[in-house]
Amino acid sequence: MSPTRVLVLNSGSSSVKYQLLDMRDRSRLAVGLVERIGEESGRLKHTPLAGGGEPRETGGAVPDHEAALKAVAGELKRDGLGLDSPDLAAIGHRVVHGGMSFTEPTVIDDAVLAEIERLVPVAPLHNPANLTGIRTAMSLRPDLPQVAVFDTAFHTTMPESAARYAIDVRTADEHRIRRYGFHGTSHAYVSRATAKLLGRDPREVNVIVLHLGNGASASAVRGGRCVETSMGLTPLEGLVMGTRSGDLDPAVIFHLMRVAGMSADDIDVLLNKKSGLIGLCGDNDMREIRRRVDAGDEQAALAFDIYIHRLRKYIGAYYAVLGRVDAVAFTAGVGENAAPVREAALAGLEELGLAVDPELNAVRADGPRLISPAGARVAVAVVPTDEELEIATQTYALVSGESRHTSAE
Repeated sequence: MSPTRVLVLNSGSSSVKYQLLDMRDRSRLAVGLVERIGEESGRLKHTPLAGGGEPRETGGAVPDHEAALKAVAGELKRDGLGLDSPDLAAIGHRVVHGGMSFTEPTVIDDAVLAEIERLVPVAPLHNPANLTGIRTAMSLRPDLPQVAVFDTAFHTTMPESAARYAIDVRTADEHRIRRYGFHGTSHAYVSRATAKLLGRDPREVNVIVLHLGNGASASAVRGGRCVETSMGLTPLEGLVMGTRSGDLDPAVIFHLMRVAGMSADDIDVLLNKKSGLIGLCGDNDMREIRRRVDAGDEQAALAFDIYIHRLRKYIGAYYAVLGRVDAVAFTAGVGENAAPVREAALAGLEELGLAVDPELNAVRADGPRLISPAGARVAVAVVPTDEELEIATQTYALVSGESRHTSAE
């Protein structure tokens, strides 16, 4: 029998998240996380899910990604799921930025590695770490297909009118300045899962997807294809996020340089790490912000209102872009768990057919569910995202020679 397992790796600058899945039934065999790579206090958390094994945690120095992946391989081997298993079909890698070069999952070779490296200037925080994970995995299993699944790929269907910034064309083209979008595997998965929840073909459904986590993005999906998304050249543009500002007048940057004497690096840190919710009220955990709001904290209330105002503005804009909206889907940590955010985001939009049922909205559940009133013109859904399953499914479809399909179909 052909191998059916896929190992999904998400390599960050100081961490590696991983999941091992069996694509016969899309079940998870093991999940884990290596964090604090490069520090003396590294930690590996591993949970075997096949056979009901107990979670394990080990500590100690993890000097680099090679050591991290070797430790992961060791933990998997303890469970009889080692990287040398003949049941392993491929390793799927999350790669944040694929530019315009990669619109589909891609088997990695030297040319692919070179192109991912060429894109480092537009993804300096993410692509280098992704490359390190890929190269390490390739050194451990050089005979095994390695597949890159790109965060930006789902958004490459945006028309030029949505993807282009209104700046000098020659300058933009020379420096690859355009709107790429991110969280693409999540938007792809959730838009199709929403169509499935409605019992309809994704090609017939228009969906606004709201991926609301510490990073947050919105997308307008027409018939299964992205036509607009909120993040741009980098993940900084768009919605108010946990630590990122989202949309900002570019002249603020010049003003801070001239008046505050801040450097480009200073402003980069300000906008990416010290802005958004944490900049507005000192907290980037929506649970704590809501606790403070309920306790009468005015600063937290203002931060929440700014967050909701931006979110509602994007919902309205994407409604106009799509013309017809069949569903709005909330996903990711905040979108899936913060009922007050969902209620506030759609409050006052009843004339557009958008509303939540308070009782349905308050219910906590694991699977996809509708929270709109019965008979609503536009469905409102909570759809848990599953980026790892989406990566595994795209990877397996590519290496097994199947026609491409998605995990939500």
